Amino acid sequence: MLHDIAKIRLLSGWLPSSILWITIVGFAILCISQLLSSRRNPGRFTGLQRLLIEIAVSAVSAGIGWTATWLISDVFVAFGVGLGWDVIRNVAVGFATLAFAIATCVLSRNWRRTLACLLIPIAVLNTAIRINAAYGEYTIVGSVLGLPTYPQLQLSQVHKATMSMAQWQALAEAGKTPTHPKTGSDSSFAIPATVSHFHARDADIYLPPAALANTPPRLPVMIMLGGQPGSPDRMFTASGISRVMNEYASAHDGLAPIVVSPDQNGSAEHNTLCVDSPVYGNAATFVTKDVTSWIKKNLPVETAAEYWTIGGFSQGGTCTTQLGPRNPKVYGHMFPVDGEMRPSNGSESSMIQRFFGGSRAAYEAQIPVNAIAKHAPSTQTMFTVAGEQDPESVHNMKVIGAAAQDAGMDVQAVIAKGSGHDWHTVKNTLVPGIYWICAQMGLDSDSKPIGEYSNLIDVQL
Repeated sequence: MLHDIAKIRLLSGWLPSSILWITIVGFAILCISQLLSSRRNPGRFTGLQRLLIEIAVSAVSAGIGWTATWLISDVFVAFGVGLGWDVIRNVAVGFATLAFAIATCVLSRNWRRTLACLLIPIAVLNTAIRINAAYGEYTIVGSVLGLPTYPQLQLSQVHKATMSMAQWQALAEAGKTPTHPKTGSDSSFAIPATVSHFHARDADIYLPPAALANTPPRLPVMIMLGGQPGSPDRMFTASGISRVMNEYASAHDGLAPIVVSPDQNGSAEHNTLCVDSPVYGNAATFVTKDVTSWIKKNLPVETAAEYWTIGGFSQGGTCTTQLGPRNPKVYGHMFPVDGEMRPSNGSESSMIQRFFGGSRAAYEAQIPVNAIAKHAPSTQTMFTVAGEQDPESVHNMKVIGAAAQDAGMDVQAVIAKGSGHDWHTVKNTLVPGIYWICAQMGLDSDSKPIGEYSNLIDVQL
């Protein structure tokens, strides 16, 4: 029962549609009934007068909601990034519907008051669903409740690599591809923090079809980090990366990168800055050493940096441009989406004191452009992304991308049309990003030009 509830979809399907229509029909009934009650129940106000009062209260409330959200988002930037106009608009509509329902509760009697009271939580839920849809953050009920999404990986069922990708491809050309399933598998696993002792949540793991064969090849690896707040599940559920990988594998004889989404924060409330610190523990060491060592020991992977990618969204994108340049012998490629110019958790002075022991130099070393410059010249590559409706991230992408290019990296920068600082930007760029990076990692060379993607803008740095 709980498992079935956890799988209910939040971005499409019967639940969001039902809540929306209940809200629309409910408020339509309230409006029409107020007009029809004008002659039967004159009281102190006629039905029309009550309706006009409710509409006025609703309009004022919408203005307050719009203004407050805009100030929080774009003036005070309370969350570090702008919330986007879709969110601001949905909050304003939510304020309006909630105020209308409350005003009706006060001005009406009998069944109208009851209906209005029932619509209050429904209006709040509808607003939450609409805001979530704007971000694409929570795709199922289970992701909201923090319930496990994927089964535990059974390591006994994962076999050691027996050949290279080139050998697998040669077998495929001869019609002798080793037996493997048509699609890959999603699972989770508690990667031990042997070196870091970092308290991490379970990682999510995608194994492509070739990895599930009894004689798998050595495959490339993509370390993909979710944002904050968030969890490792978010990278899989919100981005749809498994579906994209399965499509890629279907076109490449079962070959695709192994994807691992580890936990760089330890909790939805924590922002470790992806550094080793006394605040939340050794997050950087966990990702770069513990996760890396576990993957190489337990999964059929290539070990050289040229076959390894690190990427992520939002805070995960910032982590990418911190950890990637600082660990060129681990990661040959980077895939940051909507990253920041620098790690951020509170005021700069407080952050330097808490996370870096008061050392500004240690903090400055974590700033992506500084990390890139320090480790130049570089042979790494970078596919970097920002949402069109997130001008701050567009600016960050251009500055960091230019620094990477100056350091010798091969950089492809793109802007996703019609999306902002949200998972829609990730979803809109996964296909071109994965194809481009897979070509860099030696899987194939069929990455088509960015100009052929109608939803992307090719950025010249």
